[in-house]
Formats: sequence, C-alpha cells, structure tokens
Amino acid sequence: MHNRGVILRARVVKCATQSVSDSVLASQFLCSAALHTKAVRNMFPAAARLRGCQPRRLITTSAAAPTSVPRVLPPRTTTIEQHEWDYTAVLIDKPKTWTSFDVCAKLRSAIGVRKLKVGHAGTLDPMATGLLILCTGKGTKAIDSFQAQDKMYVGVLRLGEATPSYDAETEVTERSPWEHLTDEQIQQAADELTGSILQEPPMYSALKKNGVALYTLARQGETVQREPRRLHVARFAVWRLTPGQDVHFEVACSKGTYVRSLAHDLGRKLGTHAHLTALCRTRIGDYDLASAWALPDLVAACRPK
Repeated sequence: MHNRGVILRARVVKCATQSVSDSVLASQFLCSAALHTKAVRNMFPAAARLRGCQPRRLITTSAAAPTSVPRVLPPRTTTIEQHEWDYTAVLIDKPKTWTSFDVCAKLRSAIGVRKLKVGHAGTLDPMATGLLILCTGKGTKAIDSFQAQDKMYVGVLRLGEATPSYDAETEVTERSPWEHLTDEQIQQAADELTGSILQEPPMYSALKKNGVALYTLARQGETVQREPRRLHVARFAVWRLTPGQDVHFEVACSKGTYVRSLAHDLGRKLGTHAHLTALCRTRIGDYDLASAWALPDLVAACRPK
C-alpha cells in the first residue's frame, strides 16, 4: 500500500514536467488559482503546498459560451451602486448549508431594489460549497447559457458506506468491506465512468415524477424508476492522501451531472458502497472560483458606506 500511495502522490508532482494527459490535468488543477480559496485549501491541505505551480487551462468547454453575456461584477471594496445590477452576473463562493435559493434571496434583500430579478445559473446542494453564478435584472436572460457550460468539482467520497441521498445529508444505512481495494483499482473504476455515460439521477433530487419532486417521495420512503440521462465526464481523477476510506477526486463534466451519483456508481463498480462527504465547485466554463465574491463581502458592498 505504501508504494501505491507513492504512485498516487507522484501524479500530483508530475505537473511540472510531463505533457498534458488525464493524470497531469488532474495534478495541474491542484496547482491552480482555485487553491488560494479557503474551501479548497481545507479540502486538500497537502496539495495546497503546490499552488506555486503555473496553472494551465484545465478544461475546454464543449458547450459554447454565451454570445451575449451580462457584465461580470468583480470583487471590490467600494460600494456597488443600484444601477449596476440592471444587467449583471456575479460569481459567489456559496457557503456550506446554504441553498442556492438562499443565496439569491440574500442578495436580493441586500440590493434592496423592488421587483429586481435575481436567479442562479446551476444549483449547488446545501452541503456543497464553491462557485455559484447569480444573474440580476436583464442578465437573467443569460442563465440558460451559463448553465449549459461544463463544470469542474473537487471533493471527497467515502468507501464502504452508503446513504439514501448518496451524500452526507442522510444517515449511513449500509456498510460493506473496502479494505481490500487498491489505488489502482479505484482509478480504473473511475476511468470506466468517464466519456459518454448514462447516469441514473438520485432519488434525493429536484427532478419531478408526476409533478412531485423526487426528494419529497424519497423522504416518504418511496423509490420510483428514474430515466437514465446521457452526459459526458471528461475526467474523473481519484487519489488517497493516506490509506483509508476517504478518496479525494476531481471531476470535469457536462451539464446535468450528479457528482453524488458518480460517487455512488464508483462504489458499485468496486463491489462496495460509497457516498459523497465533501464537494466544491471550482469552475463553470471559463469562470473560476478564485474570482468569486465571499458572500459577506458582497452583502457589505451592497450597503451604502
């Protein structure tokens, strides 16, 4: 296991010398500007030491970027005037436990303009953190264009344990052996979940069946058939910092991908269970978490000085 750990850690170090490949792209991500954010540094304390590396482009979006996009409001210390929200997008680092709609409501209240439209361009689960794009005013017309762009995530999954929601939002209901799994076996299973795949959405999701949200049925103890969806996973890199249940990962994927389901499906391929314990969205198209506002700073900038 010690040698295998060295092999996995070597994947991180090779970013300085090796040409672009799947493993190198994963390591380059660890050197990216996103590591300057507190959320990612906490998730990857060892990898954060590599943030001095020069990042390269991490993902080429398969979906075309919006041809007409609202002005993106960069973080700043000066007050944001109300007229600036007429046709604007803002990048926000969503706090843990907040829903995406909570963030929209908070910003709408902070701006204080009656009837101002505020919408988000892609939901993040409450336990997730990271990049959330909000559009305001006429900028909400660009939401679909933002949503269509590819996404990038980092996170941690735990082997040998299953939950109904596929993440840590619900209690562990099943356990199975995981100690026999090698790093090579874990990466091979992740490789089999890349490319064009069919993914069954989780029961704990906002998708609807006969007008009722699936999560509502799931909380009532019901399970219904879900139609698998075709999507694309460009990369699914996995590694363990130490031998154990927790597997760190980085995913680049298309719109509509449930990372919780990827974790669940990885466990099944390995003949065990797995669920998500941490998730951070680091990129949407060309927009990076490193350029996002901290929500308290954004709220403060909306108030007159």
